[in-house]
Amino acid sequence: MTIEEASEKYCIPIKILKEYESMELCKTVKRVMGEWHYDDEDIKRLSMIMTLYETDFSKEDIDEYMQLILSGENDEECLKILSQKRKKALDKIHILEKQISNLDYLKNEIKNNN
Repeated sequence: MTIEEASEKYCIPIKILKEYESMELCKTVKRVMGEWHYDDEDIKRLSMIMTLYETDFSKEDIDEYMQLILSGENDEECLKILSQKRKKALDKIHILEKQISNLDYLKNEIKNNN
């Protein structure tokens, strides 16, 4: 399928598909008459890339992670990267929870003073 078809069928922005092409992760993708054509494996990798984008991976992080995945022998390193990202996400959640708690405290202070 073409880039436009893949974008429409899987709701993947064309910008992301073009970045995917530039990452050189689409070794099986064929160029036909100047257009990339995606197969099922490409769509699986794209799905993983979209998940990584949604979990706050940078383009560089995605490049690194996908190279590890494609090499097929770095499960431990992939797990380490995912664990580090999870910890960072939890740290952000804790900071936001503290901010919410502080806001609630200030709201209650105002209510109690009236």
